[in-house]
This record gives sequence, structure tokens and C-alpha cells, in this order.
Amino acid sequence: MSIVTTKNLGKSFGDLDIFAGFSLSIPHGARIAIVGPNGVGKTTLLRVIAGEEIPSVGSVQLAKGLTMGYLPQESVYESENTLWEECLVPFAHVRAMQQDLNRLETEMAASPDETSEEMLARYGDLQTRFEHEGGYIYERTARQVLAGLGFAPEEYHMPLAQLSGGQRTRALLGRLLLESPGLLILDEPTNHLDTAAIEWLEGYIKDWDGAVLVVSHDRYLLDKVCNNTWEMNRGSIETYRGNYSHYLTQRQERWDLRSKEFEAEKERLWKDMDYIRRNIDAQNVAQARGRLKRLSRQLQAIEQIGVEGMKGKSWLKITGEVQIQTSVMGPDEAQRRLAALTNPIVRPKELKLRLRTRKRGGNIVLRTRGLEVGYPGNSLFTAPDITLHRQGCAALIGPNGAGKTTFLKTILKKLNPLAGEVELGANLDVGYFAQAHEGLNAANTLMEEIQSLAPHMMQGETRAYLARYLFREDDVFKKVSVLSGGERGRLALAKLALGHANVLLLDEPTNHLDIPSQEVLQSVLAEFEGTVILVSHDRYLIDALATQVWEIDTEAGCLKVFDGAYGAYRGREEKRAAEEAEEEKTVPTGAEEFKKARAAKNRELARERRRSARLAELENKIADVEEKLAGLTRLLADPPSDRMEVARLGDDYKRAQDDLEYLMEEWGKLHE
Repeated sequence: MSIVTTKNLGKSFGDLDIFAGFSLSIPHGARIAIVGPNGVGKTTLLRVIAGEEIPSVGSVQLAKGLTMGYLPQESVYESENTLWEECLVPFAHVRAMQQDLNRLETEMAASPDETSEEMLARYGDLQTRFEHEGGYIYERTARQVLAGLGFAPEEYHMPLAQLSGGQRTRALLGRLLLESPGLLILDEPTNHLDTAAIEWLEGYIKDWDGAVLVVSHDRYLLDKVCNNTWEMNRGSIETYRGNYSHYLTQRQERWDLRSKEFEAEKERLWKDMDYIRRNIDAQNVAQARGRLKRLSRQLQAIEQIGVEGMKGKSWLKITGEVQIQTSVMGPDEAQRRLAALTNPIVRPKELKLRLRTRKRGGNIVLRTRGLEVGYPGNSLFTAPDITLHRQGCAALIGPNGAGKTTFLKTILKKLNPLAGEVELGANLDVGYFAQAHEGLNAANTLMEEIQSLAPHMMQGETRAYLARYLFREDDVFKKVSVLSGGERGRLALAKLALGHANVLLLDEPTNHLDIPSQEVLQSVLAEFEGTVILVSHDRYLIDALATQVWEIDTEAGCLKVFDGAYGAYRGREEKRAAEEAEEEKTVPTGAEEFKKARAAKNRELARERRRSARLAELENKIADVEEKLAGLTRLLADPPSDRMEVARLGDDYKRAQDDLEYLMEEWGKLHE
């Protein structure tokens, strides 16, 4: 049963047709992902279905009584309520019943002898409805949703007007989830959520009773929650069954089939054309003219379809509707049209990223010892001794503010570690993609930015290079300062590729990239011959590439290293969470004390890790000082003739002894 049906739906802005001829249906309980490049009209389609915009042609038909909830990319959500009050709005009818129950209870308690059978029956019916509508759990449900979306309890009573734009968008999402509409329409719902909140949202949507229509760049979310996929591309739309990964497989199969069909049809048409040419003026003229008439109709049909080939190959996109008049078209005109139709005439606008290395790095790319990361007076986390080998990919994950970017800057020697050391391997060229694109000069044009790294490039070469990153025509003369987030990301990738690095440190490289560009980046990184350290919220990218997972645990104040793929890491974490939940169930009393004890144990473990890391660091320093003292002892055993030099050696020996005494004292305290 369909809850929404569109018929010949189209939307235009002036002379620009966004899409046309969309006849679609949304069944009850469907989870539909809409994918496609930026700018093809995904948001416009959502707004038309949600009733936020009027279609230019066609219609949207809704099932009787259908309720819809729409989350835009950026909320203009305004209310005088606090966050908590706003989340209770969907339960207004339940709260009204609660007031009626309280009133009846007061009346019956005041005059128990006058309580009638009718009043008791009314109270019983109302109480049953109240329970059925979730009256006893609605506040708990609201708290669960707010906590799941990342709101702290102290934020519940903040007025919405005081929340940031991102917080207001999360607040609107929370209210929509609590309203439980029959169709939930979400436009980039993960934009303002951290990984924990996204994972919570995935679980919530899986259990959703209604239908969901979602546009998102988060391919992992689309994989987890969706069972249908709509692909929009240049005014057309195609539907696929299954989640995002199934869509990719089916799309490739569909492309392969169409390519084969087109090649077969092209070969047959050329044979017909050859026959017509040879016989149009010969004895078989009637048969030749018959074939020419049939060919004319076929050419009309071909001109109205498009055939897309595999990634990396040429593909056809035949547009327009040419009315071919058989009576005036001779074989030469037919041959010209056929030649035009059977040559690839349009290529898709796809990012053409290449990451090539100039040299092979050493087998060990990164090694840490006794590392503590942070700023003076603000320790973020300690790390176990890490070794990253060539061609590995380490995914660095953790909540916002945990210190991921700080760790990258520590590796790059832009920040000093609070303790321990980071050692890079031999023969390395390191490339860094900064999340905020600090390496871009806002005053430069795109041409100047590329030529600052590649002054040997001629203007034509620079323009051709930028075109590979979708900057064409006058785009190349734009200032960096006016670029959008996605454009800045593509320019940063273009500069990164010029460095020919064999080690890449990537800080949120897929931010602002559309899904086709994310797919290209993923494919290029999978084929990259160097080593990658990846900071990203893009779990699909991490799942495809990571050979190690480095998770920053902010509660324990340490870095946890998992040697294996992201899927195995998630499986381990889910198993651990299930075991902990089961463990809590086995404690019938004192659950809060149990949680507190476990939290205290975690803090103690964190302290023990920091103590062990500091002990290891002290032991290394003590060994260095002892080696220095041994060298000074040998020099003083056979002193030089220069008295000043002897005095200097004596001073060095005294300082080294003092240093050793200080280090041994600290080591003794920690060891105890």
C-alpha cells in the first residue's frame, strides 16, 4: 500500500528544469534513500513531496490521514519554549489526559462516598487510554531521544532561542522523532551529529513504524537503515531495491547490460546502414527504402535514451528529440545521424583524482613511545606504543574535541607531545589534508593556488588540471575566499595530489563532498600505494579502507588500538556492549552503585595507563642520562690539558648527576 504517489511530477525555476516526469510511490514502512550529485534537485524533490514547494507540473497524492515530518538541512526552527518544553509538545494530548486523571483523582479523594459507578468507569477508560498512548513513559522517551541526539541534561531547560543553529536542527529532529509521523522526510540529518548520535539515530530509524525518505552523504547510514534507493541524475530518476551497497551492485549490472544492448544495437544499425548505401540505387531499392524508414524510427528512439557505461570508460548521453522526416532523409543524412549517435558525446562531471607517489617509503612509517598528547596544562590522552607499517591505513576516531586533529599535528611536529615521542620512518614525503583547509590562501585565485605548488605549469595545463576537479571556464579565476565548503575541499585535494606524497594525513576529507566524489576518493585511496592516517566521521570510507582503528576514549583518557578492519572493531564493541547490558541485568539491586563502581574502575585503569606510560618515559630518560654520565666519566678519567674544558666537563657531570637523581626520585614514587 502506497502512502505517497507522485504523477508526472516536475519542478522548474524560470527556464531551468530541475526535474520532470517523476512518477514514484512510497509504500508504507519503506526506507528510501535519495542519492545523486550535488545540484541535481534532491532537496527540491523532498520539499515538493513535503508540501513546502508547489510542483510546476504533475501532482503529489497522499494517503488519507497521513502525517508528515520534514527536517531541512538547516533549521529556521523558532519557538519561545525551552528544549524540554518543545519536546513535550507532541505529547500535548497525553498531558491533557494526565490533567483529567489528576482532576478525577482529586474529586474522588475529596468525596469518596459520592463517587459514582459512572465516574469510576470514566476514570478506568481514561486511565487505559492514557497507558496505551504512553502516558507513563513519555517523559522517559523524551529524555532518551534528547540524550541519543547528544544533548546534556543541563541543556534541557535552555530556551531554543539560545541554542546554536546546529542545536536547533537537532532539537527539531528530536521533536519529529517524538511526533512519530507516518512519513519522516530527512535532509542530511547527520550534519550536526557525532558518531555516537548517528549510530543511535540508525537504531531508532530501524524500529520506526512509518516510512522514511532520506537524503544523506552518510553512506554507512544509508546502508544500515534503507531498503530502497532512488538515484537522481540530470533530471532523471531511477529506482533500485536494497540499501546503498546493493544499489551500487545493481547500478553496475544495469550499466553493463545497457552497454551490451547498445553495442549490439549499434552493430545492427551499422549493418542496416551499409545495406541501404549499397542498394538504395540498385534493384533492391524498395527493400532498401523500407529499411531506411525503419532506421529513421530507430534513430528517433535512440535519440531519446541515455546509456551510461562503467566508471572510467566513455559513456553516452543522448539528449533532445529530433523529428526525423523519412521522406526528406536520404542515406547520407541517416549515416551522419547514426555516426553522431554512436560516438560518446558527453562525459559525466566526475572528480578525476589521482594520488601517485614518487618514491617508496620505509617499511615502518610511524612509531610512538610513551606518548601523551595535548597542550601544556591540558592532557588529552595517552597512547600505547604504536607501530604503523607501510601501506597500512589507520582510522583515528573519537568524539569531537577528543584530540584527533591535535594528534595529527603532533605527528607532523607542529605540536610537541606532552611526554614521549613520535618517530617518523625513513624516506617519507608527508601530505596533509586539513579539515579547515588552512593550507589554502584566501587571497589567491584557483589558478594562483595551483601554480604556487606547480610553477612549471603553463596556464592551459593549470586549467586542464583544475577541470579534473570540476573547476571549469571562469571558475578558475575565482578567489579562494568565495568558494563553498565542497569547492574548498576539491581544491585542497587538487593541491594534495601535486605533492606526490607517500604518507597521507587526512582530516575529514569527505566533508562537503557529494556521494559520487566520495566514491571516487574511496576508490583512489584504495589503490594508493602509500600509507594513510585517516580522521573521518565517514564510517563507510573507514570500513572500506582501515587496517587499524585508533579510538580516543575520552573517559579513560587514552588511545585504544585495534589491529583489524572497522567491521571487526564494531563487532567487538557491539559484543562488549551486549555483555555489559547483560551484566547489568544480573544485578537486581544496587544498579546505580554498580555503574558508579564500574566508572571508578575505568578511571583507575586510565590512571594506571598514564602511570605506566610515564614510567616507560622516565626509564628511557634515565638510560639516556646514565649513558651520558658514562661518557663524561671516560673523558674525566683522561682529562684534557685545557683547564677550561676540564671545568666544563665537571659542570656537565654535576648537572647530569642532578638530573639522574631527580628522575630516579620521580620513578621511585610512581613505582611505589
